[in-house]
Amino acid sequence: MDLRTDLAILYQIFWGLVLINTVVAFITVFRRPRSITSILAWMMTLVFLPGIGFLLYAFCGRGIDRETVYLFSEQHQKRIKEINEMIEKNNEGYEPKAYTYEAILLKHYFSNMDESPLTRGNHVEFFTDGQEKFSHLFADIEKAQDNVHVEYYAFFDDNIGNSFLDLLVKKAREGVEVRLVFDPWGGRTTERFFKPLKEAGGKVIPFITSRNIIRKTRLNYHLHRKIVVIDGEIGWTGGFNVGDQYVGTSEKFGYWRDTHARIVGTASFSLQEIFIRDWNASIRNKEDLLEYEDRYFVIPKQVGHADVPLQIVADGPESIERIIEGGFIKTIVSAKERVWIQSPYLIPDDSMTSALQIAIRSGVDVRIMIPCMPDHPFIYRATQYYANLFQKIGAQIYIYNGGFIHAKTIVADDSIVSFGTTNQDIRSYDLNFEVSAFGYDEKLNKELARIFEEDMEYSALLTQDMIDQQSYWLKFKQNFSRLLSPIL
Repeated sequence: MDLRTDLAILYQIFWGLVLINTVVAFITVFRRPRSITSILAWMMTLVFLPGIGFLLYAFCGRGIDRETVYLFSEQHQKRIKEINEMIEKNNEGYEPKAYTYEAILLKHYFSNMDESPLTRGNHVEFFTDGQEKFSHLFADIEKAQDNVHVEYYAFFDDNIGNSFLDLLVKKAREGVEVRLVFDPWGGRTTERFFKPLKEAGGKVIPFITSRNIIRKTRLNYHLHRKIVVIDGEIGWTGGFNVGDQYVGTSEKFGYWRDTHARIVGTASFSLQEIFIRDWNASIRNKEDLLEYEDRYFVIPKQVGHADVPLQIVADGPESIERIIEGGFIKTIVSAKERVWIQSPYLIPDDSMTSALQIAIRSGVDVRIMIPCMPDHPFIYRATQYYANLFQKIGAQIYIYNGGFIHAKTIVADDSIVSFGTTNQDIRSYDLNFEVSAFGYDEKLNKELARIFEEDMEYSALLTQDMIDQQSYWLKFKQNFSRLLSPIL
């Protein structure tokens, strides 16, 4: 056999392997519904990085479904229905409220998509300073009598993290039921950090997406929710994680500007349902299964005269459709006067980009506030790309210079708001487990608008001159980072 024959055989083997790799890549990628962008990105990875591409896909690209993550027994489904009936009965105690047409459509959207019940009689208080937020949260936990349920993305081993842990240990020793779920990748925190809480009688588990050790390997999916529910009647959610940098002690970020909400009312029922759902998805032993007990869902005896209608919406990679993003889009395209957005990241997908472009070109007052500094270089350059894009067609882009802004809020017209854990980026829309609250109240709208206007005093308005002065190298990095946006 001569050299030419050997080369011909190797040539055939090579192209045969390429064909097999391509076919397998097609089968792999098209096994579940995906966006066109995601399909193209993974096809390129699998085809041009054979072997390595499939390894990356195994850890970061495989999808998950609701049945794999959340296993609801008939008894649990019955209890959830009963809890929602409690919410409806509580709602009947309040005077009928006149909602705008846009709010009615948004309420119906969430009710149909996620069975997120509308809750009435809520009192909402916003915290934009980390020291103040943790001071009030710790005070609520200190008063806990029966149960404290905690769920955070990032939990750091530092002063704030240890103060939080010490308080939970104290309550567990007092006989209060303390449970904690954390994302093992968020603050790089291991279960060892929470050992004192376990020894005191508390229960701690890292969030996982499946009980199966092979199926649970999903490095690209994160528990980005921040939830605390105390005695079944006080709920906390928002952007602050647990660590020193969130109280402004970081040399890199300086002052940390975020938005967190304390909610007293039946909206805490929805936060509690989400916590129980996430807990049961993560347990390793059946005896740790958490039931939907009455003591976890307590209607507050006195909320004052507050009556803020709220819908708490959970979303994640197990959802067939992007529920929270859909709510954002509905809010934006329905707005008649204003849409004010705060987000640390501005990397919208095509649908959100189109919604913002429609609102801007329709004459709606669109304002978007982003940080002045990066916490992730590629993400920030992609954010700059979209900031430039929206500025050029008429949006007011504010660059916050008072520190690092991490708030995730929307103010629309004069009665619709959104706040929670969801950023304006593809990762939050499609890959993270998120929670956002949507409110329908003029006073709440005015409060978030006031906070936005105060932040404007510490912000610079992005102008065309500022964009023109950006170097070619910076613009190259912005465009390159934008290409990576589906996987950032």
